[in-house]
Amino acid sequence: MKNPGVINEKVSYTSLTYYLLPICALLILLIIPMPEVQAQGNLLITPRRVVFEGNKRSQDLNLANTGQDSAKYNVSIMQYRMKEDGSFEEITTPDLGQNFADKFIRFFPRVVTLGPMEAQVVKMQLIKADQLQPGEYRSHVYFRAVPKQTALGTIEKPKDSTVIGVKLVPIFGITIPVIIRLGESTMKVSLSDLKLDVVNDTITRLKLAFNRTGNMSVYGDLLVEHTSPTGDLTKVGIVRGIAVYTPNPVRRFQLDLDSKAKVNYHTGTLKVTYSSQSDTKPEKYTEAELKLQ
Repeated sequence: MKNPGVINEKVSYTSLTYYLLPICALLILLIIPMPEVQAQGNLLITPRRVVFEGNKRSQDLNLANTGQDSAKYNVSIMQYRMKEDGSFEEITTPDLGQNFADKFIRFFPRVVTLGPMEAQVVKMQLIKADQLQPGEYRSHVYFRAVPKQTALGTIEKPKDSTVIGVKLVPIFGITIPVIIRLGESTMKVSLSDLKLDVVNDTITRLKLAFNRTGNMSVYGDLLVEHTSPTGDLTKVGIVRGIAVYTPNPVRRFQLDLDSKAKVNYHTGTLKVTYSSQSDTKPEKYTEAELKLQ
């Protein structure tokens, strides 16, 4: 299973100079609270997603190295399918109702080298806009760390010459979505299948489903509030940056509610609100309630 967002690879090498390049876990950061800066290792990227719509034709991605060593990154494009549970897998052919954006975007440079505490801009441009048909197009920009090369003869040899030594070197990478939207949006979203579970007698977990229809994706923040029988309102959960990408009609989701909040999850009502991200006045996409007993 592969997830865009943060990519963690490992390079393995042996004393016989055979090199293996297994790709390890890919971790999605779209389902946990996070700031507008995407970070992994010592690389920070802002913004964490790019959307071309209206008259927008370009976007600057700001990369910063917060570490004490120089770092090099290759920049490329990857394609992903979102699964019903919100995880992702890499694909090469779009699903029915899915369009890739890679043919309509250009970015430079394709290799970035950052010194300690150094920053640089990667410029992205929309191209061939006259060839776009109404709808949504999505690809993911991948920033992959390039491992530092070890000089020949400096690799530590195993004490037992009959044993092949293996050393694992972590390689980090980040992907961010790039979306092109053209034409009027017919997107609609609703929440359903709300259910409360108790895990290990200590964790109160809310499960629900996002139901998306229309020609475009949806992206926003989820807020959960508890109302007691006496009318006291308490915020018990918030998750920022939840997406349901085309062509998916359903995304199933779960979150652990605040265990420190002084509320009784056996009484009252849970109100769940899904809204757009905005610094001024967010647009409410949908809401649902779950009566507790």
